[in-house]
Amino acid sequence: MIQNTRYKIQDTKYIALTGGAAAAEALRQINPDVMPVYPITPQTPIIETYAKMVADGKADTEMIEVESEHSAMSATVGASAAGARAMTASSSQGILLMSEILPIASGTRLPILMLASARALSAPISIHGDHQDMMFVRDAGWIQIFSENAQEVYDNVFIALKLAEAVRLPAMVIMDGFTTSHSVENLETLEDNIARNFAGDYQPKDYLLNFEDPKTFGPVGLQNSYFEFKRSQIEATNEVIKKLAGINQDYGKISGRKYDLVEKYKLDDAEKAIVVAGSTAGTVKTAVDELREKGEKVGLLKIKLFRPFPYEQIGEALKNVKNIAVLERTASFGSNPPIYSEVIQGLYTMREMKHSVQSYIFGLGGREIFKEDIKKVFGQDFDGKEVRYIGLK
Repeated sequence: MIQNTRYKIQDTKYIALTGGAAAAEALRQINPDVMPVYPITPQTPIIETYAKMVADGKADTEMIEVESEHSAMSATVGASAAGARAMTASSSQGILLMSEILPIASGTRLPILMLASARALSAPISIHGDHQDMMFVRDAGWIQIFSENAQEVYDNVFIALKLAEAVRLPAMVIMDGFTTSHSVENLETLEDNIARNFAGDYQPKDYLLNFEDPKTFGPVGLQNSYFEFKRSQIEATNEVIKKLAGINQDYGKISGRKYDLVEKYKLDDAEKAIVVAGSTAGTVKTAVDELREKGEKVGLLKIKLFRPFPYEQIGEALKNVKNIAVLERTASFGSNPPIYSEVIQGLYTMREMKHSVQSYIFGLGGREIFKEDIKKVFGQDFDGKEVRYIGLK
């Protein structure tokens, strides 16, 4: 038995569930306050299963059936701003319909949890799984965590919830549409009391219904304030990697399952490696095992945390691998695929290069940049260690 002052590991309990049902089971154990929902394939089994749990009295979440995904996210934002632990779920075109509200959730610093069953985008029409929808909203300010299988879906719900509430940013738990959402697998679940103790009671920091300490939500940010709001959001996002490491450790103490920002599989002496996110990692592991039996030095690096992207961890994991193939289930029209581009940046952080590249951010919210600002940039040394800001108060 592994014990600490807060958590105690449990005896193993196996159950056969689809990825969607595994997410619903985690929701039942957490019992969120509010869950606005609108069905879309292949997300529907998540909310369908959980709605039945609520109807059967196994949870008392306020389920709100709305008229669209846009309304679902709007209602979730409202519930979270009011001080409720609020969650929703969606997929594909539904997430795109939510896209107007996604940056409102992150910019307002609301710890919403969304279960996402990743699916192709139209046109042509497809209901099947890829990562185009997830990559479409990758810069909406949400934490994004990918799941390989039903076990990780279940575990990531708890991990992402704790993370979102720790840094006050919304998070997506991502499963591959149909491949994971509809496939039945054996997994281990937590005992109800252990799961609920880990999730804890929600303690909102700032919320609309706190009449003793009133706050404004959704104000206008003009040129004299918008930039500072965004800088604060950037700093909160930069805290995610450090916070996630600790949450992963705590979850390992109660579950016996150890997670990291990425997963290295037979990578230490690998001469060739594949980088991939999602369910395909399981297939890659099988191939790696078989090739290893033939004496080939191959390995896998599985992306778990995609936003924020763990550049240093990626660079460290791959620094000694000679040949790397990045496999991803998305297209980026007119640009390199997104995970490939991020991996290149991660490798850059670990290698000596002839060029010094420095990043600057300026002009957010319409703030002016002047000729003298440009001259100051030209007069600076470029070390590439941290992002710099122009015109920030």
